Amino acid sequence: MNTLSTYDYVVFLVYFLIVAVYGWMVYRKKQAHKENSKDFFLAKDSLTWWAIGASLIASNISAEQFIGMSGSGFTMGLAIATYEWMAAATLIIVAVFFIPVYIKNKIYTMPQFLGQRYNSTVAMIMAIFWLLLYVVVNLTSILYLGALAINSISGINTTACMYILSIFAVIITLGGMKVIGYTDVIQVFFLILGGLATTYLALELVSTHFGTSGVLNGLNLVREKASDHFHMIFKKENSHYMDLPGLTVLIGGMWIVNLNYWGCNQYITQRALGADLKTARGGLLFAAGLKLLMPVIVVLPGIAAYVLYKEGYGSFETAMMKDGSLNADSAYPVLLNLLPAGLKGLSFAALTAAIVASLAGKANSIATIFTLDVYKKVINKDANENKQVVIGRITVIVAMVLAIIIAPQLGIDKKGGFQFIQEYTGFVSPGIFAMFILGFFWKKTTSNAALFATIGGFLLSVGFKVMPLFTNLEWLSASGFSKLAEQKDGTMLYEIPFLDRMGFVFLICVIAMYVISKLENNKGINPKGLEIDRGMFKTTPGFAVGALIICGILVALYGIFW
Repeated sequence: MNTLSTYDYVVFLVYFLIVAVYGWMVYRKKQAHKENSKDFFLAKDSLTWWAIGASLIASNISAEQFIGMSGSGFTMGLAIATYEWMAAATLIIVAVFFIPVYIKNKIYTMPQFLGQRYNSTVAMIMAIFWLLLYVVVNLTSILYLGALAINSISGINTTACMYILSIFAVIITLGGMKVIGYTDVIQVFFLILGGLATTYLALELVSTHFGTSGVLNGLNLVREKASDHFHMIFKKENSHYMDLPGLTVLIGGMWIVNLNYWGCNQYITQRALGADLKTARGGLLFAAGLKLLMPVIVVLPGIAAYVLYKEGYGSFETAMMKDGSLNADSAYPVLLNLLPAGLKGLSFAALTAAIVASLAGKANSIATIFTLDVYKKVINKDANENKQVVIGRITVIVAMVLAIIIAPQLGIDKKGGFQFIQEYTGFVSPGIFAMFILGFFWKKTTSNAALFATIGGFLLSVGFKVMPLFTNLEWLSASGFSKLAEQKDGTMLYEIPFLDRMGFVFLICVIAMYVISKLENNKGINPKGLEIDRGMFKTTPGFAVGALIICGILVALYGIFW
């Protein structure tokens, strides 16, 4: 039943008051000294390692994970957890190799990095691109999918949900990054507690359905009844191979997805850029540890829902239908609606926390890029610290209003949230990552090479996408790089899996950038390098031990569920 009881509203109100009061206390404490732009946008030297780690997870996990990844767990199983578990390994790499470069060179925004490393043209092109991507794709999808999810659980009108979420997120965001960072600790607490409650219920339902009791019995039954849903690496014959093409998730395009997202993304790196190196690394390591837990919260309930659906549990079969066909994304809302009063409120608070934290983080990143990389550099070069903070707050409100207006027009719910975001960011991420990685570690990389990666990478991605319409790619099938896939018009064509396309585009961009840079080097063009020394990449013993533990757990997980 998609309504909340009085007990649920009481639990949710407690969550809201805790976040609001704590956020207000952090804000009042911050106001004790004069606020500048770096305090507002980056919480300069204010966030602890645990606040950074919690904020990273709170900003990353939203409705598309709770709803979309549970839906993917329902259809394809544990394999979708590769997005979470590979992210844990990626966060360690970013902590060791990326963050030291940013902090050493006093980089506070990604466009600033591009301007400092290449030139102002590259920086401005990417600043405008990121603003459009964050507002039109990311902010809108988080808001709209979040509103749909809350509507399916509470019965509150979707438009009203959008307004409520927006207002809640704006209030937090206007307090600046310090308020976001510390309230995210509470958001993550509710996110994990409420998420585990839903997982507990799902496994208990499975256990009870088969005449036993206990979560462990439920987990064993899920593994037994849905054994085909516990493989991390798909063979080419698998119907979901196009989404997760075999070993590509370990040695191919999945690395580009994650390294670009966690290492070259203002929305994410911003949390660590205002801290010292030791604190930033500690935060990223903490986030990596939390990432190991995420599939238990966002994937396992979907697999349990699959078992219950297959067994014809209660009204599960009817509840999972939408417009006459099975809707896998209904798995998580259906489970939440089975929770008892009070516990449902806790899980509802967890989902709201995930959405609001993501909205606040994204809005703050939009304000940071616009204010520091567009307004301060082009519109008003003489803007003082107070003016920049004011512009940042105005940008937050404008961005959220635009998201409310645009979101219902994009058909996000028809594409699927996770697929919607990946479809649009995946066309540019290989080129962007190539531009960043060579910019970091090869001093001879030139600005024109970076421009090629930006524009050429996008054109190459589009080219690989439409290539099956003009040529038969069956010859790639033997090596696993193409498979028959159904097109929108119902025809079957050999198509390159999405992650493989990203890998191909990245390699071509790197080669092209190398050639362009060498040609320009021979003409006497000497690009600007960054300040880098080997000592930057040395880690503390504590970090090294933590990283080894996480890597060991990952090896064990992939070994068990291969």
